[in-house]
Amino acid sequence: MKVLQIAVGIIRNKHNEIFITQRAADAHMANKLEFPGGKIEPGETPEQALSRELQEEVGITPVNCSLFEKLEYQFPDRHITLWFWLVESWEGEPWGKEGQPAQWIVQDALNVDDFPPANAPAIEKLIAG
Repeated sequence: MKVLQIAVGIIRNKHNEIFITQRAADAHMANKLEFPGGKIEPGETPEQALSRELQEEVGITPVNCSLFEKLEYQFPDRHITLWFWLVESWEGEPWGKEGQPAQWIVQDALNVDDFPPANAPAIEKLIAG
């Protein structure tokens, strides 16, 4: 069974909008919406992985981030630990650098069903304020 550690960036602007991307059609949890991020590589801290992944996926460098939530989730074929970081200050302008669709969504309009199930507790916490 795969065991994965994943750093996730909840990129929130001053208008309380969250930057969201869409998973590829051939990816695990295909076509679901997601917060940008990815696997923590051996020897990396979660913060280092967050910075690298956000640079690779959406072209920004986080300046100010804080740990928002750490969750564990069991899929039939993998166990994942998600490190959700709230990113409220960054350099650059986020965009779908890997060709993935991307958009800003008002935080209160996030829909748990549009995301992989492992994201539900973090999204519910965001919506609750």
